[in-house]
Amino acid sequence: MADLIHLLPDHVANQIAAGEVVQRPASVVKELLENAVDAGATEIKLIVKDGGKALIQVVDDGSGMSETDARMSFERHATSKIRSAEDLFQLHTKGFRGEALASIAAIAHVDLQTRPADEEVGTHIRIEGSKIISQEAEVCPQGTSISVKNLFFNIPARRNFLKSNAVEFRHITDEFHRVALAHPGISFQFYHNGSELFHLDATTLRKRITAIFGHRMDEKLVPVEEETQVVEISGFICKPEYAKKSRGEQFFFVNDRFIKSSYLHHAVASAFEGLLKPDVHPGYFLYLQVDPNSIDINIHPTKTEVKFDDEHSLYAILRAAVKHGLGQFHLAPMLDFEKDQNLETPYAYRNKEAEVPGISVNRGFNPFEENSSRISYQGGYQKKSAEGWENLFVDLESGSQKQDSFSSVHFESEVVTGSIFPDAEGDEPSEGTTFQLRRKYIVTTIRSGMLIIDQQRAHQRVLYEKFLRSMTVKESLSQQLLFPVALHFSPNERHILAELSDHLQALGFVFEDTEDDDIAVKGLPPMVPEKEVASVLDGLISGYKQGNEGNLSQSDMLAKAMCSAVSVKTGDRMDRVSQLALVNDLFACKESMLSPFNKPIFITLTENEIDNKFK
Repeated sequence: MADLIHLLPDHVANQIAAGEVVQRPASVVKELLENAVDAGATEIKLIVKDGGKALIQVVDDGSGMSETDARMSFERHATSKIRSAEDLFQLHTKGFRGEALASIAAIAHVDLQTRPADEEVGTHIRIEGSKIISQEAEVCPQGTSISVKNLFFNIPARRNFLKSNAVEFRHITDEFHRVALAHPGISFQFYHNGSELFHLDATTLRKRITAIFGHRMDEKLVPVEEETQVVEISGFICKPEYAKKSRGEQFFFVNDRFIKSSYLHHAVASAFEGLLKPDVHPGYFLYLQVDPNSIDINIHPTKTEVKFDDEHSLYAILRAAVKHGLGQFHLAPMLDFEKDQNLETPYAYRNKEAEVPGISVNRGFNPFEENSSRISYQGGYQKKSAEGWENLFVDLESGSQKQDSFSSVHFESEVVTGSIFPDAEGDEPSEGTTFQLRRKYIVTTIRSGMLIIDQQRAHQRVLYEKFLRSMTVKESLSQQLLFPVALHFSPNERHILAELSDHLQALGFVFEDTEDDDIAVKGLPPMVPEKEVASVLDGLISGYKQGNEGNLSQSDMLAKAMCSAVSVKTGDRMDRVSQLALVNDLFACKESMLSPFNKPIFITLTENEIDNKFK
């Protein structure tokens, strides 16, 4: 029998490894930026074109590589970070696996220029699909410049599965933020399609956060400091009133490495318990320093998952540190049993200023007038003419006088409410066929029994189809505001709003940029109240981020995000007229059984099913 098992060629093995290491252009950005940090760079420049599909270039002034090291860096499992298995438990660098450059070179065109400080001439290497095209000496500045062009050029299927340039660019921006926040002492520059987006100088952590997320972020930050034998915690949390529905301002760093941990996120969220509205997420920038022996980061090639030796102690310390930060700056309610609560100012009047009480004088008051005690005068008394008083005593049975008496009285016509469901034969039209159950469901009768409708899902379906029509026809109404509402968004959020500007204008939003990078809202759709505009736009951005990962059109994703933000919520009270209008609008939709998120809107209980309950 012939032997069947054989070694794969290097270029095939590298393409297989690239499937885990390089998932999208943002993965390349992460690996190259971390290599620049490990090289001891003080200035790092990131250049991106077409969302990273055409070009990703990272230029640093680090230590550089010799001719031999430059050639060896593209071999599999070739690294300068570790030398033995014991080094895995004393990691102080970002990379250590030796797979990144080999994987990138297997699926792209790579151009490397590097020169160490002790050499006068550098090295220039060009690689295409793991094949070295050229290697020659070249004059170049100290440090390393690596360009990755035509990502996934030899794997068309993977390239076709990439998202749009805007989506890939947002993922690249997220990776850039993570590396820049982890190393505030390094200067960063970020260019996209020839325009400079970020120019971050080496500074403190607080200034680095405000430089990335805007100057308004400075007033939102609350410092957190805690030092124990298990972990040292530092960083900032955002005040509870600035919590958002969208994620994006939650950052954990362990030993200057960005990680994702739902367990630690739950610890922070539990510290905010009682201070946040439902479905909002607190912002935080927390840095944890632990013993490298107590963590394992070799879980996945992306190195964003970390295993801790003592997670329970870390959970308790982190939760206590955040609670202490909230209480220290009077952001969390505290109990003081020595205070008399009766002497405290009520919350409703705490921020109000004292006002001089108004005095009203009844200048027509006459104490000597007969029956004065029976007459209740109001402030600002004004004597009225008594002409026509005799008409009050006209015989009421006189038809002409009766008609004249009520000639100026107008009665509002009675509202006639109907049902879209026909009544059974011989039944009289019934009134009040709908009612609200638990402020969540609308119950209405039909010929065969009854319907139980989820009010939130029903309203989402109605608004979803309405928004789609508005964006298609582009003839929506806009309610202009007398005073524009100024809102602050991070650069990434402003980029999303700019990307959706055409569709938002079709819905009725009118925006205007201001000098301090804020956005002024001058017009709103009629169904969006002015006081809820910030919450609606926040929910819209959050929904768009979540829906943008699917293969949906931009208008469809925006319509879903918009209907989810402004629809009637569970717990909202609805009067009888609103209930009937919602039921009628629902069954006038093209699809009335499923919500925009493919969830059932109503269930039917037939008369037979109700009868069976009583057997």
